[in-house]
Amino acid sequence: MDGGSGLNIMYAKMLDEMGVDRTNLCPIRAPFHGVVLGRQAIPLGLIDLPITFGDQSNYRTKTLSFDVLGFPGTFHAILGHPCYAKFMTIPNYTYLKLKMPASHGVITIGTSFRRSYEYEVKCCGYATTIVTSEELATLREEVVEETPDAKRLSRSPESAEGSKEVLMDPSSSEGKKVRIRTALSSK
Repeated sequence: MDGGSGLNIMYAKMLDEMGVDRTNLCPIRAPFHGVVLGRQAIPLGLIDLPITFGDQSNYRTKTLSFDVLGFPGTFHAILGHPCYAKFMTIPNYTYLKLKMPASHGVITIGTSFRRSYEYEVKCCGYATTIVTSEELATLREEVVEETPDAKRLSRSPESAEGSKEVLMDPSSSEGKKVRIRTALSSK
């Protein structure tokens, strides 16, 4: 349950495990943010699925729309505001409970703090891995783009063109200087 999510999200792996054919997805190209920190996600498509809460003696079934993501995640699905509104649920994050009205009383769904913590750690580790791998790929691209050309390599390190001398420690009386370039790229 995610009280901050404006979407119901399901991962493609879960859809496959349920035996739902991906040809049932309605195309959607609207990106959204927040699944992976600082990155946008574009869903594979949208699917409507019947969802049931409760047991045989007291249950509710409604059809929910899910944005299906093609990359792996730590959860099977994320239920957001659309689910809460449709089922008229009341989440209690302190006790990790979700309550909703049904024909024979209140349905209560809950989990343990231990399980919640384990998923949180797994989710944070997974997000960090994705962000780190994407940052590494970006750094590799930048290094390739900034490979020095032959003209630049032919200059001697002592060349004064486009550089100036700066005191290393302005408060020191030694007067040691270093030469720095004045025409560096923004990167």
